[in-house]
Amino acid sequence: MDSLLDTLKTEVFGALQDIRSLVEDTRLSPVKKIDSIQIVLNQDRESALQTLRADIRRDAGGREPLYQALESRSLRLQNRISPILRVVHFGSGERCADLMAAIAHFRDKDGAVTANAPMAFLDQEERDAVLPKSGPFRVSLYKVFLFQYTAGAIKAGNLNLEGSYKYRPLEDYLISRERWNKDKAQFLVRAGLVDFADPTPVLTALDKTLHRQYQQTNAAIREGTNPHLKITANGGFRVTTPAQGEIDSEPLNRILPQRYCVPIAEILATVNRHCGLLDEFRHWQQAHVRQQPNPATLFAGIMGLGCGIGAQRMARISPSVSERELEHAINWRFSLDNIVAANDRVVAAMDNMELPNLYRRSQKAPHTSSDGQKFEVRRESLNASYSFKYFGKGQGVSAYTFIDERSILWHSLVFSAAERESAYVIDGLMHNDVIRSDIHSTDEHGYNEIIFAGAHLIGLSYPPRFKNVGKQRLYRFHSRRKDGADWAIAPTKYVNEAAILENWDDILRLVATIKLKESTASEIFRRLNSYSRQHSLYKAMKAFGQIVKSLFILRYVDDLDLRQAIEKQLNKVELANRFTRRRCRKSARVRPSREGRAGNRRSL
Repeated sequence: MDSLLDTLKTEVFGALQDIRSLVEDTRLSPVKKIDSIQIVLNQDRESALQTLRADIRRDAGGREPLYQALESRSLRLQNRISPILRVVHFGSGERCADLMAAIAHFRDKDGAVTANAPMAFLDQEERDAVLPKSGPFRVSLYKVFLFQYTAGAIKAGNLNLEGSYKYRPLEDYLISRERWNKDKAQFLVRAGLVDFADPTPVLTALDKTLHRQYQQTNAAIREGTNPHLKITANGGFRVTTPAQGEIDSEPLNRILPQRYCVPIAEILATVNRHCGLLDEFRHWQQAHVRQQPNPATLFAGIMGLGCGIGAQRMARISPSVSERELEHAINWRFSLDNIVAANDRVVAAMDNMELPNLYRRSQKAPHTSSDGQKFEVRRESLNASYSFKYFGKGQGVSAYTFIDERSILWHSLVFSAAERESAYVIDGLMHNDVIRSDIHSTDEHGYNEIIFAGAHLIGLSYPPRFKNVGKQRLYRFHSRRKDGADWAIAPTKYVNEAAILENWDDILRLVATIKLKESTASEIFRRLNSYSRQHSLYKAMKAFGQIVKSLFILRYVDDLDLRQAIEKQLNKVELANRFTRRRCRKSARVRPSREGRAGNRRSL
């Protein structure tokens, strides 16, 4: 304790006393005082401060209070984790061999570890705490450390679970490196990535385009040709988007039926007559099925599930359908693949119509959008997760919907409410060959820089809607660091070109995997995001996406028509979500989250 006080007196209070003396010295000018104080602060006190930290830790007991708390409260954790760790099998784990040895020992001893357990994965202080010089082996503390290190290694990607859906090695999701090296040229041709084979011209072209866009955007500011842009006092900027004027059109009374209430069964029968959607509801066992079900039964199944009515209640209100017949049809014919195929038939029929194409902004560049909403789930579900913000003490899911300019709902996804929507954007765009998108918009929750990179390499334009676009970081290449001294909108960061060039081959392999549909984008991006330490491929994709994002933001600021088109398209998907909420309010199994019931558009 005395040494601690001496260190404080000499190094901390001594430095403060020296600074006070310099401040009160009337013989020194203000500039001289600042220089003298800087000298005092720059004195080498690092070794003394290290000693001070060690003394404080020793006198306060170091991390021992934390260890005691972990040990005393670990019983419930042991009861839940020990059975799992005894049966779970991990991959090779070359990067954490010491931890693998400890897990193997734990499994061999059936959880009854002793003082001979491997401890090489622990640091010295943790080893001393687990096996003190005077005292027994602290079994509970050792198990807590083992569980913590195992969880950290799984999250960092050093440990991979065999047969897992989410925590396999990243290589398992991509085209194998052996196949890629052998047939790289063919993969690039099939995936349409030949123009991206060499990264140097790609980055050079983006460098020139980005620099030219910086010049164009700032020239518009100087000339005052962008009335919707305002430069703030702190050097930022804010852009507004006025609403589009309404266009008067003739009423559709002559086209629409005068009887405004059309039964759903009649609508389904009409749709089936034009596209044959019921043909997709095939039985799982084609060889043993001789008789096709009554179309009324399949219509009842579609309405019962789609409107949240349920099979039993639907059978009671359908006089021509028995409950047994309806449940049999749902169990054996309403598989996910059949439902998706039937929906694609309807979408293809709508795609061939002439009237919906009048709503397109451009016939050459179809514009699509997607948005998600939260639903509370009252039954057990593999997709449901807890979220107090949206469901209180309940569980829920995210329903992610895709729509095009013609209001055709061409795809939807359901996933955990805890997952980010951005991982699933490209999944919907790669879903089928019926609806082709050249421009796809989301709100901020569907965006990240990796999506910018992936969409650009796939051949799509990705213009999301930013709530505060002026707070987004802008980037430029190192070759342009001397330019832009007089720019009102200037970049604040540099692109990591080295990371892009170093991992370009893996970037192409990732994009080829997605375009050739050997894995979904959500599986790959979810695994990349799961690493606690950013993966080198993740960093490279993010760096490439920063280029595309900066280019888009500058165009977004300049182009009022683009901003209005984004707003208009996102309004369509939000109206579709509002319709879905209204339809699901009376459902007994699923209901909108609290924010959804209030009518607000909320998402993670």
